[in-house]
Amino acid sequence: MILRTTAIVLAGMLALPCHAVPAADARDAFFANLGKLCGAVYEGASVAPDDGGEAFAGKKLVATVSACNASEIRIPFVVGEDASRTWIITRTPSGLTLQHDHRHADGAPDKQTMYGGAAGSDGSAIAQMFRADAYTARLINAAATNVWTLSVSPDGSKLSYVLERDGKPRFRAELLQTRVPNR
Repeated sequence: MILRTTAIVLAGMLALPCHAVPAADARDAFFANLGKLCGAVYEGASVAPDDGGEAFAGKKLVATVSACNASEIRIPFVVGEDASRTWIITRTPSGLTLQHDHRHADGAPDKQTMYGGAAGSDGSAIAQMFRADAYTARLINAAATNVWTLSVSPDGSKLSYVLERDGKPRFRAELLQTRVPNR
């Protein structure tokens, strides 16, 4: 009887899809994968919009995965000569958050800083979507529907940052690794 019960339990477990990974695990896996890239530098450009009117158009974009620890990864994001931006990915009890830290040259916070959102359950080990939080909606009314997607290619050679607003693409940066992570 014990053998038959064990066989039934095992058969039921084998029927589960192998790719079924709880969302929290996908967020943890993404954070771990990003942490493995600590020290990596990515360079690239804005690839959308392509109308030339976008503030980042034609400027070199550089993202450096740095200041990595068990609860936070900071990624300074330089646009041309402007080093005022840092993406902060934080592990929280409920998953991950992404914040945009904007600073003036003297280090003082910009009036529009620390906006962002939380990762939902629809991400993966290589990409997470962060939907605007209530703080962001109050700080920047137009950003209430923002969704930021941060993704890394499986081999770590490419980093993408995408912003959607009102369900439509607003900005996309594609960056290639130019310096490998510290090991």
